[in-house]
Order: sequence, then structure tokens, then C-alpha cells
Amino acid sequence: MIDLRSDTVTRPSAAMLDAMMAAETGDDVYRDDPTVNALEAEAARLSGKAAALFFPSGTQANLVALLCHCQRGDEYIVGQQAHNYKYEAGGAAVLGSIQPQPILHAADGSLPLADVAAAIKPDDIHFARTRLLSLENTHHGKVLPLSYLEQAWQFTRERNLALHIDGARIFNAVVALDSALIDIARYCDTLTICLSKGLGAPIGSLLCGDVAYIEEARRWRKMTGGGLRQAGILAAAGLYALQHNVSRLKEDHDNATWLAEQLRATGVDVVSQETNMVYVNVPANQVGALQAWMQSGDVLLSVGARTRIVTHLDVSRQDLQRLVEHWQAFLHQHSPSDV
Repeated sequence: MIDLRSDTVTRPSAAMLDAMMAAETGDDVYRDDPTVNALEAEAARLSGKAAALFFPSGTQANLVALLCHCQRGDEYIVGQQAHNYKYEAGGAAVLGSIQPQPILHAADGSLPLADVAAAIKPDDIHFARTRLLSLENTHHGKVLPLSYLEQAWQFTRERNLALHIDGARIFNAVVALDSALIDIARYCDTLTICLSKGLGAPIGSLLCGDVAYIEEARRWRKMTGGGLRQAGILAAAGLYALQHNVSRLKEDHDNATWLAEQLRATGVDVVSQETNMVYVNVPANQVGALQAWMQSGDVLLSVGARTRIVTHLDVSRQDLQRLVEHWQAFLHQHSPSDV
């Protein structure tokens, strides 16, 4: 089965599983799991932050990040399509009484700073207190330029806001920019890193920041149900991912570029391709048929009017060639006017 629904579907390699089985473990609540400690130290080193904390999921890491930055009645400014606004069940509002102020993204995935400035609330008892700007990198596969991040950093310093980056796919940005993580992380107070997408670990995310912030995050992690025990087995997968699976993300980007070119040549309406994501338009009357057709050929896609195709380490160029051929066969049997 060729699964292109997301890079979350990656499975640990044999070498990663070996690392997990050989992991030394302790009790992370007592802070004596050596493999968890090593993973957190490596994340702090790579990001240039003083400390890091291991979480079971990116959703929990993002939630705790917001809970640490904002108090009840505070507000964070965030993108209308950002994951920690739209796709995380409203956790900040429900569990933290934190008000999101969503604004529209620019075409490049950034939040226009003029729009951010207009959204900041006055210091007035009628309004929630604006405390935080939350960015996402990458956003729908789009890499935020370093020049923009530097401007956003300076903007938040001038307005006494914190700056958080939801870095679920931040290493895709690192590879696309041919830079280091610290080159991005220098322009934020805190960031999250997901290990279970293109990096291939089965589970886990990290939150990076200064020491006092991470101590507060540890308390919130416990309160939100994330006290961990012998988590070194999982942390070992994350360490392996950081040590072996970062530079290879370029293969996913190259595969996505190749796929976009092949689909365009086939007649598919390719909207965009950035890093490891290809977006295509599918005629509304073909959505159901295409979904079934692909599944019949052992290809899994989340087909919609706007369909996202995500390349990852478990998908080869040969697999993508099969996808293209299967799509060609579908188009031979279905014209755009078919019902």
C-alpha cells in the first residue's frame, strides 16, 4: 500500500527499532531516564535553546506552549489555518481560557505584520490581553523566509509579545533553506519539533525554550496528563530520527517536485508544491471516484476538491511512478464533465 495521506504515517525502520529496543531507561518523572535526557539535551543543542521537554504528541506540546505563554483571559494571535488554532480541538480556549485571534495568512504562509499589529488589543479592560504571536513553519509545506522571521522577532520585541513557532515540520524548513535549526530558532522564544512526521519516529514531540519556561512546561505537561515513566524506548526513536533522518528530507522534497511535474504533464491541476507537499484540484464530481480508484490500486489519498499529497521516507520514486500511472489510467476513463 502506497500511503500519501500524510507524513505521519511513516513507520520506524529496522535500525530505529533496534535503537528503541536497546534504549537505556529510567523514570522520567524523577528525571532519571537517560535516553529522554539525552534527547532533550540534543534538541536544546540543535535549537540553541537552554532546555527542551519531551511530549507524547505535538498537540500536547503546542497546548502546553500556549498555557505557559498565556494566562486566563489572555490572547494569542495566530493564522486562520494554523494547526494550533484550527486542528487541535480548541484546547487553548477550552482548557486554558486563552482567546485565539486568528488572521489570514499571506500567500507565502507568513502572517503579515501590519495585520498582526492591527489585531493587537489596546490595554483596556474591555479586551483580552494580547501576549503571544504564534507562527507555523512550515505552513502547508511553505517555508517562512529567514528575513521574515527576523522581522517578526524584532516586531514582537518592540510590542512586548512572545513569539512561538509551531515547528511540526521545522526540519523540512531547515533542509529547504540549507541552514541549521539554530538559524530559525534564534528568531523565537519557544518552538515545538515533531518527531513522528517526516523524521519517522513512531511518536513524540519536543518543546524548546529557556530553563524557567521549560520548568513551567513540565508542570503543565503533568497537569494535562503527560507525566512519563520509562519513556526512553520512545526517546531513542527520536534521537535516531534527529541523528539519521534530517538530511534525507531533501529526498522527500525532490520526490514532491518530481511528482508535481509528472502530474502536470498528465493533465492534473497542480496548484502548488512546496517542500514535501503537493496540492492539486480535483473536480467535485470526481472526488469519490478518484478516492475509490486509488484505493483499488493500493494507493491511499485523502481526496477532496483540494487534495494534499505528502511524500515521506516510506514512499519511493518508484511508488510515485505507480501513482502517476494509476492517475493517468483514471483520467483516460473520466473526463472533467463525468458525473
